[in-house]
Amino acid sequence: MNYGILARYYDALVKDDEATRQWVNWIGRRGRTLLDCACGSGEITQQLAGMYEQTAGMDLSPDMIRAASAKDPENTVTWVAGDMTDLGSLGTWDVITCLCDSVNYLDRQGFVQWLDQVHNHLNDGGWLCFDMHSQDRLEEFDQGYVETGTFDDGTQVQWVIESEEDRLYQDFAFYLTDGTTLQEHHVQHVHDPAFVEEELKRRFDIASVTTDFDLPGLQPGEKYFYICRKKETA
Repeated sequence: MNYGILARYYDALVKDDEATRQWVNWIGRRGRTLLDCACGSGEITQQLAGMYEQTAGMDLSPDMIRAASAKDPENTVTWVAGDMTDLGSLGTWDVITCLCDSVNYLDRQGFVQWLDQVHNHLNDGGWLCFDMHSQDRLEEFDQGYVETGTFDDGTQVQWVIESEEDRLYQDFAFYLTDGTTLQEHHVQHVHDPAFVEEELKRRFDIASVTTDFDLPGLQPGEKYFYICRKKETA
């Protein structure tokens, strides 16, 4: 699962200009530099770049990075293909983000490893902003969900989502006009908020927790949104 196939159709499948505006407004300007982990096709990253002096977008999929870079001919963003659980030599940042439930691609061990990396690569007092699936998503998809459609090039798509225990399974099938079928299988881990809170508090002060952008606290909804600040070091 590396978005090798899905990258071709990602924007046509999920692009939402209004949701992009909501994410950008939610994050706002919190410093001068920003790193967007799991940036995907770069829609939100590019909008954020207009608010920051230095912006980078990282994604595990080279295909997604190529798609994002192709939409940025003026190179307003530094695009990096890499694993967000190893931020390596990317330096430190005022803000690090991970959006569109991308942290749910990490299991518990990966999530903790990512938090360690974020902590190490944030400036003192820097901000971490991320969202994740709510627990309600498990019930929402326990009977399965199927979406179908057709893209402008004639390719047909079937998107199936099912839940089992603490995971969401997403299967994409693309039926090309030449008769070829391309498939991708994605697994997401729906984390217990108690576990997330405990791990966050080891490294950050939690400034805000909301549901679906602006509902206070943890409520019935699709996503939980966290804004955290790195604890000052002595």
